[in-house]
Amino acid sequence: MTCIRIRTALVREPGDRYRDCLSSHPLRKTIDVALAREQHATYRKTLGELGLEVVVMDRNDEHPDSCFVEDTAVAHNGKAVICRPRMESRRGEVRSVEPVLSKYMPTTRILAPATLEGGDVVHLPDGLISGLSARTNEEGVQQMGKALDVQVSTIEDRSIMHLKSYISYLGGDTVLATGRYADHPVLSRFEKVLVPDEEAYAANAVSVNGTVIIPDGYPKTAAAIRGAGFDVVPLRMTEFPKCEGAMTCLSILF
Repeated sequence: MTCIRIRTALVREPGDRYRDCLSSHPLRKTIDVALAREQHATYRKTLGELGLEVVVMDRNDEHPDSCFVEDTAVAHNGKAVICRPRMESRRGEVRSVEPVLSKYMPTTRILAPATLEGGDVVHLPDGLISGLSARTNEEGVQQMGKALDVQVSTIEDRSIMHLKSYISYLGGDTVLATGRYADHPVLSRFEKVLVPDEEAYAANAVSVNGTVIIPDGYPKTAAAIRGAGFDVVPLRMTEFPKCEGAMTCLSILF
């Protein structure tokens, strides 16, 4: 028997200014906002079908990247820290997330000079792994660990945007990882499902109650995840990579 754990997902669909997001992707000006909203609706529906309560926030056209709510907060142990994004243009996103999240749990703010973005934080049952990246610094990790009363391991690579673009926790003792960090000492206790280099985008995946949501079009990664004993749901998410966003970016799970 599979035990279904009821959790909550906080999401926000793309606003009208979504195509003005902070991105260096060569196709960023070709974003189809209507299609992005359709794909986001399918994402929300899938989360609900997997047993999550989905809370949808209002659109926020003042901040084009605000659909990527993961970067605004980290929730763990029944508490949350409200992040301080590295890019000043994104810092206003946290103002609308904080009052919603505080309805469910106590919140603490990450304070300057710290920077922390949720896309750097891999959640484990007994702790967290955080990237020390272009977006998250040591002070941010220290403040997060203290506020959430949790042990935080780190992987330092200042050349990357977010660690979750390379590592996702699938459940049990298994992680999904690219070759870039598969042999890192922080991951030594885990079984690894390796993502082929040509399918690297699929390394960012959402795992809910034994089912892994990945972007459609990455058959080798899907087969490897199934081989590790997980169900896989591929979703067509063509518009979000154009904003350098991925599957976990679109929700805060708690």
